[in-house]
Amino acid sequence: MSRQKQKTLSKPLMKKRFMVTEGETISQCVERMKSEGYMPVRRMEKPLFRETATGPECIGSQCVFEGKWIRRKGEQ
Repeated sequence: MSRQKQKTLSKPLMKKRFMVTEGETISQCVERMKSEGYMPVRRMEKPLFRETATGPECIGSQCVFEGKWIRRKGEQ
């Protein structure tokens, strides 16, 4: 593997999206983000729809966080 590919593989993404999974609380999702080295910077709610005979029906929503990578001391 070339050096350039090694550098890109070891460097974390600057932004990453985290979805609150079924059975997980928002605080558990935030803790998961922190354990991966990200800080929440944006929260989005996406509506979930179901097609019915009378038209689309909102059945709930899904919470998605956008996380920003936190640089630690000594990292570049």
